[in-house]
Amino acid sequence: METITIQVEAELAQAYRAAEPQQQQNPNSFNDLVKQMREEAAANGLTAEILAELLEV
Repeated sequence: METITIQVEAELAQAYRAAEPQQQQNPNSFNDLVKQMREEAAANGLTAEILAELLEV
């Protein structure tokens, strides 16, 4: 594993530092996160059509 450094807003950095070490690590893969977001969006009634309409503006 490698370590990288990125710049983030001060509030985000503070929240990260305040989090428990277990919360600071993200064991989920990107695909798992996308799947979870899709499931939550669907559960909340967001359809592809509604999303496309929202993105048109």
